[in-house]
Amino acid sequence: MNEETTVLQVQGLGFSHPQQPVFAGWSARVGPGTTLVQGGESSGKTTLLRLLAGALAPAQGQLVLNGTALAQAPEAYRRQVFWMDPRSDALDALTVRAWLQTLPAQHAAWDAAALAAHVQGWGLEEHLDKGFYMLSTGSKRKVLMAAALASGAPLTLIDEPVAGLDHGSVRYLCQALAATSAARPGRAIVVAHYEPLAGVPWRAVIELPELG
Repeated sequence: MNEETTVLQVQGLGFSHPQQPVFAGWSARVGPGTTLVQGGESSGKTTLLRLLAGALAPAQGQLVLNGTALAQAPEAYRRQVFWMDPRSDALDALTVRAWLQTLPAQHAAWDAAALAAHVQGWGLEEHLDKGFYMLSTGSKRKVLMAAALASGAPLTLIDEPVAGLDHGSVRYLCQALAATSAARPGRAIVVAHYEPLAGVPWRAVIELPELG
């Protein structure tokens, strides 16, 4: 991958949990299209997404997104990222509709038509006026992924996308990932999962080893 096709460059990343090193001198380049971060339950996939989002601070290393370094311009970096941790309860006090209405102001390339298509494709209409605390694991993930794909964010991060999803919802997810990659050729979508999803045109696969 050459510099012209690099959306995100990670150089010398270092991070540890207490008594547990996770990354040491880890480097990667993420290009446009859909990239899979693959690994088992204890490989650090979610930690990596949080680091790429700027939600966790690395101990060492540099992250540069479309020429913007996280360390030098953190707000400008984060404005180019969509990341919502599906395990977080931060949205519980909001309805789905109220939260979605805040997003166009945060993402310059927000696509309302794409959101409407994903709401329909995942059958989310009945959930729009529910609080997040009322949603099942699968419904919450579908809402977050609908927003992620509609955000237009240059770097879009999606963690463990199929948890709680039925077969029809997984099938729509694969179609939506493929269509979004085709429609936004300069955009990088990074999906953390333990194996590739069928029908998704993966540009690259980043394999994370099990933590010792």
